[in-house]
Amino acid sequence: MNFDLKTLDLAAAASEKCDLLIVLLPDGFKPGKDALSALAAHALKNGDLTTKAGKHLQMYQVPAVAARRVVLLGQGDGSARATRQALQAVGAALKAPQTKRAVLCFAAASVQAAVASAAVQAVAEATYVYTATKTKAEARSLTRCIVGVPDAPEVRADFDAGVALVAGVEFAREWGNRPANHATPSLLAAAAKTLGKLPRIQCKVHGPAEVARLGMGAFLAVARGSEEPLRFIELRYNGAPKDKAPVVLVGKGITFDTGGISIKPAPEMDEMKFDMCGAASVLGTFRALGELQPAINVVGLIPACENMPDGRSVKPGDVVTSMSGQTIEILNTDAEGRLVLCDALTYAARFKPAAVVDIATLTGACVIALGGVRSGLFANNDDLAAALQQAGESAQDPCWRMPLDDDYADGLKSNFADMGNVAGRAGGSITAAKFLQKYVGDMPWAHLDIAGTAWKGGAAKGATGRPVGLLVNYLLDQAKVSPAIKPAVSKRSPRAKTA
Repeated sequence: MNFDLKTLDLAAAASEKCDLLIVLLPDGFKPGKDALSALAAHALKNGDLTTKAGKHLQMYQVPAVAARRVVLLGQGDGSARATRQALQAVGAALKAPQTKRAVLCFAAASVQAAVASAAVQAVAEATYVYTATKTKAEARSLTRCIVGVPDAPEVRADFDAGVALVAGVEFAREWGNRPANHATPSLLAAAAKTLGKLPRIQCKVHGPAEVARLGMGAFLAVARGSEEPLRFIELRYNGAPKDKAPVVLVGKGITFDTGGISIKPAPEMDEMKFDMCGAASVLGTFRALGELQPAINVVGLIPACENMPDGRSVKPGDVVTSMSGQTIEILNTDAEGRLVLCDALTYAARFKPAAVVDIATLTGACVIALGGVRSGLFANNDDLAAALQQAGESAQDPCWRMPLDDDYADGLKSNFADMGNVAGRAGGSITAAKFLQKYVGDMPWAHLDIAGTAWKGGAAKGATGRPVGLLVNYLLDQAKVSPAIKPAVSKRSPRAKTA
């Protein structure tokens, strides 16, 4: 879809030929003398419409208006959040087959820069259509969307960022949604290679032999039961001088998770194709970086494999040696994500990173704790945690900081290895994070558990593309800051604060 930004007032918007004109009316709307203002003022006065975000009134072939259909849409307080909420309410009109060209016009005298970005993202989210494995699927009907604001140059930078973010989110959604036989580790690696064609991005793919030479015994153990060969994907975005430490993003890439020998229940096991959404978010972030070209260095690491039951599969009670040299007793083969991540985190240290962020659909416990609203955030560094939390709030892709007290690691003790890979049901998302923490040393590190936010089930089943928004906003913020985050490992995490 093509997005365009134009300077438009309501009088000019009335002359725009399109299939759908959406007029966003904020609280305190002051009408002018044009036809659309008169129409909106009349509807508000008679109580047929309010400016509460999402309240709307649809009309057809309005006199003196070139658009075939017009929607007057309440925008609430005019914030980015309210704008997104409002446009979600008219998603059906945007997605309708007859809507090929749409115009959004803001009736406010001025518009915050972030609002233009939010509008672009909301339209893209509402009109997204998955088609990759459908023979009769209708493609997205909306091909062009014009965003009309009082002063286009003033919001241009945020508008462009929104368009780039849409490209990244949709790349992540596309690969998250693909069935496992259409998103194998090899196909995921091929998708990463396409990103290597973008400016300043390089891609390298390691196969099983190279991973074995690196000593990634935990990663290899998970992949043993599958006929699909593993892939270790390494992406680099070089937007800053070589001597500037990169941010490393590590995405869990389990392209299908049966649970292995500790096999999962059959109901909803199909949703385990989404277990690579952490990897998809890294790919989506690099897709956005290729458009935005910020002055920062970023490394993306994706350990990709399937977790399958087979005669060669790792068994409960087996002990494997990770790349770090630490041994792990695998008490539950369904706790495999942390096994592939721990070797990738060890590998990340060679880049001497300014910060490391891993992203994983890691635990059902995080879904119980936070549901589908906020991703779980764990960090050994307060500055890094605060930066990620702020980025999530501004991107409307929120997370919530969880504790990392050392006492939570007690359950990982093993009689037969340096540690077990699980520690019981209580505090499961925290003990999983404590396992990963054993592999980061003094690197500033954060872990995002996206098990509740990476996809939706039921009638709305599908990948969300989260947390691409959070990651991109964080990287853009860091590109503006010269000094790297100082390593400062905290023994006990502070209580989460309301953002």
